[in-house]
Amino acid sequence: MTDLMTVVDWSRGLFALTAMYHWLFVPLTLGLSVIVGVMETIYYRSRSQEWLKATKFWMTLFGINFAMGVATGIILEFEFGTNWSNYSWFVGDIFGAPLAIEGLLAFFMEATFIAIMFFGWNKVSPGFHLASTWLTTAGASISA
Repeated sequence: MTDLMTVVDWSRGLFALTAMYHWLFVPLTLGLSVIVGVMETIYYRSRSQEWLKATKFWMTLFGINFAMGVATGIILEFEFGTNWSNYSWFVGDIFGAPLAIEGLLAFFMEATFIAIMFFGWNKVSPGFHLASTWLTTAGASISA
């Protein structure tokens, strides 16, 4: 027996590391999206600059977590195919449909409205901006 790790061991380790990060960032992102939506709703109703500052601060943290969740999620999809190819082949007909729906519906919904959420502060009406924040939250929840 040799003490060297095999390619399979390295692949399993990478999969475990990616999955751990994904499962940490995704629930945090889901919670932050609701918090940001509530704070922006309070800002929309009160027009208080303190709530606007809080919303933008937590929105930045949401964006970082969202990016990490997307990056690790895409890697996980490829790792399912490379590291668990027999499993993916066996359950692909059942497992593939929800992934396709998530990719086509929820991810494009998130991608569209998150752009408005981050870059539309002075470009769209406050009501449309608030709606885009809640639609980003809905898209993230559908993705989950």
